[in-house]
Amino acid sequence: MGEQHAVKFPQEVLDEYAALGIDLPALFSAGHLGERMDIRILEASADRVVATMPVEGNTQPYGLLHGGASAVLAETLGSIGAMLHGGINKIAVGVDLNCTHHRGARSGIVTGVATPLHRGRSTTTFEIVITDEQDRRICTARLTCLLRDVEQAAAGA
Repeated sequence: MGEQHAVKFPQEVLDEYAALGIDLPALFSAGHLGERMDIRILEASADRVVATMPVEGNTQPYGLLHGGASAVLAETLGSIGAMLHGGINKIAVGVDLNCTHHRGARSGIVTGVATPLHRGRSTTTFEIVITDEQDRRICTARLTCLLRDVEQAAAGA
């Protein structure tokens, strides 16, 4: 856990953030919760965000992948996609998360892929599909984020 790995970002996005002195891969590291859950962002753009997460360490008392762990993975991926869509002058704030759990997972790695359903000026909605190592769907989630202006968010509005 916590070791560095390379995230694949579109070069024009990396350049835009680097011009402002922002290390984009560090910014989208999945945060402290993501580190504890060992979420690894593999690819990130406004069109597609991909990450993995181990089942081990993220289970409920019956030994199955915890539904809340799937929700954290889904919200992480959708939020990254929303922030990349919004660009450097917006922050993404989750306002609705819906998760449908299709089957359990007891071991291995799950992979989440977020793709946009709607990308507007003030909201985004992403579908996140989480699969197991046999490519069986574990969970389908939908995340809607509000895109707020950075200045508004800093002022507490």
